[in-house]
Amino acid sequence: MKADGIIVGSPTYYGQMSGNIKNMFDRSVKVHGKLAGKAGAAFTSSGGIASGAETTLISILEAMLVHGMVVQGRSGSGHYGAAAVGEPKEPEVKRCRELGRMVSNLVERLKASS
Repeated sequence: MKADGIIVGSPTYYGQMSGNIKNMFDRSVKVHGKLAGKAGAAFTSSGGIASGAETTLISILEAMLVHGMVVQGRSGSGHYGAAAVGEPKEPEVKRCRELGRMVSNLVERLKASS
């Protein structure tokens, strides 16, 4: 795999990633082992508060962990990734950009240590 980091986003469907994203991970068995040690993160958008955004993020991160990826979390709010309710507004867009910077920094640290 040429990418050093992957950020996956999905709408929240019943507290899980969408079927298309799940299918992508199901097919990723073809690259199993090639993602180990690469950086990963997740983002989602849901239809309302308390509608499964955290469990959606965790389902994406679990798939990344199965591949041996190093996932980026946050110590502040939004521990598991970036999430929005409905169409992202400026605060959510800002968190997405911040998550991207954090993953980029993680990629650089992982590359420097290898």
